[in-house]
Amino acid sequence: MGKNYDDIINLPHHVSPRRPQMSRHDRAAQFSPFAALTGHGAAIRETARLTESQKELDADYADILDQKIRQLRQHCGEAVQVTVRYFEPDARKSGGAYVTVSGRLKKIDEQRGLLILGDQTEIPFSRITELDGDGL
Repeated sequence: MGKNYDDIINLPHHVSPRRPQMSRHDRAAQFSPFAALTGHGAAIRETARLTESQKELDADYADILDQKIRQLRQHCGEAVQVTVRYFEPDARKSGGAYVTVSGRLKKIDEQRGLLILGDQTEIPFSRITELDGDGL
């Protein structure tokens, strides 16, 4: 050390008689990083989250799925157990994910083009990629 601080280097630490001493926690908070980019980390994670695009089914396989749906119509009141793989579009960005669900078939809504399961899951015919169940 140079001679610049020789006159004060060994003096006792000053403690104010009027103001209370700040706790270590509050003192440390003064030096915490400024959160100027609040939400930036979440935005980066969202951008990094992968989605995939819905694949087009070939005509032969689409016909097979249509045939399976027709077969299910005949057994709709029998609480048939089904397993369905379908494309679920992402609510936040383009693309989506393929989801597989199993459950009892409750109803086939022809007008809206939906399979409706017992837990109220509604699956559009156009998004179904695989369909399996009792009697198929």
